[in-house]
Amino acid sequence: MQFYKDGFRGGNPDVKQAAPNRRNRGINEPLPDQVDVLIAGTGPAGLCLAAQLAQFPGIETMIVERMPSNIVKGKADGINTRTMEMFQAFGFAEKVKRETCWVNQTNFWMPDPANPQHIQRVGRVQDVADDSSEMPHILINQARLHELFLEVMKNSPSRLEPDYGWEIVGLAVDPSTDDHPVTVTLKDASGVNWWATRTVRANYVVGCDGAHSAVRKAIGGTLHGDAAHQAWGVMDILANTDFPDVRQKCLISSASEGNVLILPREGGYVFRMYVELDKLKDGEKAASRKFTQDDMIAAANRILRPYSIDVKEVVWWSIYDIGHSLTDRFDDVPEGTDRNPRVFTAGDACHTHSPKAGQGMNVSMQDTFNLGWKLVHVLQGRAPASLLRSYSRERLAEARRLVETDHAWSRVMSAPTTQAEREGFEEPRIVRQFKANLEFTGGNAVLYETSALIAPGTHQALARGEAIGRRFHSAPVVRLADARQMQLGHVAQADTRWRIYLFAGHADNASPGSAIHQLAHWLETDPLSPLVRHARQGEDIDAVIDVRAVFQQTFDQLVDAPMPSLLKPMTGKLGLQDHEKVFCVDHKGAGDIFDMRGIQREKGCMIVVRPDQYTANVLPLDGFEELSAFFAGVLN
Repeated sequence: MQFYKDGFRGGNPDVKQAAPNRRNRGINEPLPDQVDVLIAGTGPAGLCLAAQLAQFPGIETMIVERMPSNIVKGKADGINTRTMEMFQAFGFAEKVKRETCWVNQTNFWMPDPANPQHIQRVGRVQDVADDSSEMPHILINQARLHELFLEVMKNSPSRLEPDYGWEIVGLAVDPSTDDHPVTVTLKDASGVNWWATRTVRANYVVGCDGAHSAVRKAIGGTLHGDAAHQAWGVMDILANTDFPDVRQKCLISSASEGNVLILPREGGYVFRMYVELDKLKDGEKAASRKFTQDDMIAAANRILRPYSIDVKEVVWWSIYDIGHSLTDRFDDVPEGTDRNPRVFTAGDACHTHSPKAGQGMNVSMQDTFNLGWKLVHVLQGRAPASLLRSYSRERLAEARRLVETDHAWSRVMSAPTTQAEREGFEEPRIVRQFKANLEFTGGNAVLYETSALIAPGTHQALARGEAIGRRFHSAPVVRLADARQMQLGHVAQADTRWRIYLFAGHADNASPGSAIHQLAHWLETDPLSPLVRHARQGEDIDAVIDVRAVFQQTFDQLVDAPMPSLLKPMTGKLGLQDHEKVFCVDHKGAGDIFDMRGIQREKGCMIVVRPDQYTANVLPLDGFEELSAFFAGVLN
């Protein structure tokens, strides 16, 4: 994290300088008449989007929530490695790692062939595969995650905070105007304002308001899918037990009593149990059965035999039925038209599934992390409004993958064991399926198809380990200026900037005439350079596209090499030099990024990474025209 660029300020560096004329908030303050973006819902999807937009005070953002305040407990808890990489960009990954429970192993328990009424451990799998990510898989109270995003919002230049106690009861889009064409009717849900209604006009609306989304319904969206006709209970508990793996993630299948998932939670004492209850009839809802927390505890004790749990306190519990559903569209564009979208849905508002794979909260945030930078680009005039069409195209494909994979996983979990599995002649199917799904459950299986934002793999061989369309896979480097060991991917912040990583060829030390020097000079000075072409007068050279370089030499071999001015630019209103754009291979044994990511050593390459951390292009260091053409297809 860099700060003091615009002058020294004491205090917490995470608290940004407040923008002038920011909106006053409070129970007696009026709502604005119009905003650029109105977000419905303060769940993970809505807060992730709000935290991005809050960094841009020139974009008037409003986030409304029907509830009177943030939640305190319950709901989702699993954060996969891909989402942790995103948290790094927001600046709170280290805090999350310190506070949370890490999932290091997943254990599998099945009926004991010698005594099928008892369970035994049949497998243990490392939960995060080696070098799949530098981040752990963690478990956290969703309410605490909300607090972290709310803190980012409150510390931002716009000092953004939610407007609690308001729900959307009406939404209309006027396609004949570009001046705040979405009219949203809000109703007081708290009773403080006697259920009054207010009207707010917006340029864009994003519905992150759950499976019963008013925004989705307003644009004619419908969730299509099926139900598994199975009631499940979930409870966060403080309990004593003789079950030996209670502080590890466990998937437990009994012979006749159903299944249990155990998830250890932060703090060392709380753990979560997902407990399979009764089968449901067609059209029947779990709520109609009137299950209680005692029913869940009794079922868990039957499934866990010969072990038992003695519950001291139920922190939170809920009953639900599993469903897999997907909306037919993620925005308001009528089918068969070329109108640009004005209203979007994200998270549970457009896809629902079981909690067994731990993907709901993660995929919801990835939805809005995809959308946020695109909204900023369009609202700032840096990209045409047609860019926003890519949100539905990219995220709908991933939602389909999510629902299909989760559907298959749910069937595997509920399937009876075979005789070969029970007798130990065959690895249990649930273990095999879990191993096969590790990339998916880590959040790293996302692959965006070729488009204006994702180049074809013409030069993929230059960086085989950084697949175009997949998330940029970080690796260790050493920063030249201060010899600090770090992850290269951690330089990327949630600031909507693109990144270009220049990987130098063999023996290239950026001396005059070298490939890195020639490319850096072109990027800084040529009218066709995307840095020059797409920046505005008076902006820093890296305002839109941040360029970093990685060399094959070690720190001591390169420390005195003169670097091109692009790699030591003068930035900010004081014109201070940025020393943090040059890196070397790690010389202390953490790994060589060129080897780890299959980067061609002889000639090197450049890797273009989108603001949401996905690799958009791989090019040779002399691919000037191709680089210019790529950005010309995205930015104004």
